[in-house]
Amino acid sequence: MSILSCNHVTLGYDGKEILTDIDFAVGRDSYLCVIGENGAGKSTLIKGLLGLIKPMKGKIVPGEGFKMNEIGYLPQQTDIQRDFPASVKEVVLSGCGNRLGLRPFYSAAEKELALEKMNAMGIYNLRKKSYQELSGGQQQRVLLARALCATKSLLLLDEPVSGLDPLATAELYELIARINKEEKIAVIMVTHDLKAAQKYSNHILHLAHRQLFFGRTQEYVADENGEAINIIDRYVRNREKGDPDKRNIDI
Repeated sequence: MSILSCNHVTLGYDGKEILTDIDFAVGRDSYLCVIGENGAGKSTLIKGLLGLIKPMKGKIVPGEGFKMNEIGYLPQQTDIQRDFPASVKEVVLSGCGNRLGLRPFYSAAEKELALEKMNAMGIYNLRKKSYQELSGGQQQRVLLARALCATKSLLLLDEPVSGLDPLATAELYELIARINKEEKIAVIMVTHDLKAAQKYSNHILHLAHRQLFFGRTQEYVADENGEAINIIDRYVRNREKGDPDKRNIDI
């Protein structure tokens, strides 16, 4: 059973189409990686899923029992966000904002939920620290805990490892995979990391202003569009060897 479906959706701005005829569904066991070149429409898709823009054609349909405001969203970090002057606990608790309704204060249950998610992300001991004092990897764990406070069903992650060192990157990928498998929370992750997409995801959505591919990851690797994985592998190897042909391959 799907949590969320895009049914032949076209998205754009001011009457101009950016993404055309996007058609896919996300189930409860899905780990979907969204890939594509810069400008391919990945950010536009995120805005559509978050309800920030409305489809020009088609429909974005939530599954039974799921509400669109229950998506846990982890955006790309900016320098301003990294310097946000709040405690870790305050940042995580803000993820319960969609539960408040007309209430001005968080309930005891919501505060307990925030503590539970901090513990699950290994940051409980940091709860009183200032968010801006943390390392990049710690900050991403905080934001992931915040996103988990907002959802029981679906995480939407936009380049979650951008700017992280290799160790923090590996740890965050493993955390996301654990959440997907153990907590049965579906993941939609926008990424340029083809190797991680191949290793962790079970579905791929490849965009280029239209839908080049949607299906299982192993099918994508075998598909003609999956040649991108081989291209990026060659590019990385050439760069490590100091090859002067450093093409700007951005998949």
